[in-house]
Amino acid sequence: MGITKTQIFTEQQNDLAQFFKVLGHPARVAILQYISNQNACICNDLVEEIGLAQATISQHLKELKSIGLLIGEVEGKSMCYCINVNRWVELQNQLNAFFNKTKSNCC
Repeated sequence: MGITKTQIFTEQQNDLAQFFKVLGHPARVAILQYISNQNACICNDLVEEIGLAQATISQHLKELKSIGLLIGEVEGKSMCYCINVNRWVELQNQLNAFFNKTKSNCC
């Protein structure tokens, strides 16, 4: 495979593509759903909730943080995660704009 030519696309197109890529794994969707349903940041073990190994959960959390959907803070010996509401709203607005501009003029 060749090198992706991200520079020929807009920043918004690249941002949405990265968002879809990260959310392309069901474990990441499950993690986001779990965290977003909590009343506060989670510091507990996601292994029991999601059912994957700790190393796997950590990798998924890293990917979600890489696109800014999660904020992680160290509290004692634990890492606590919560939804980055500003980034979430930003992506929601981008998705709404994307879908609202799509015309259903086919067949």
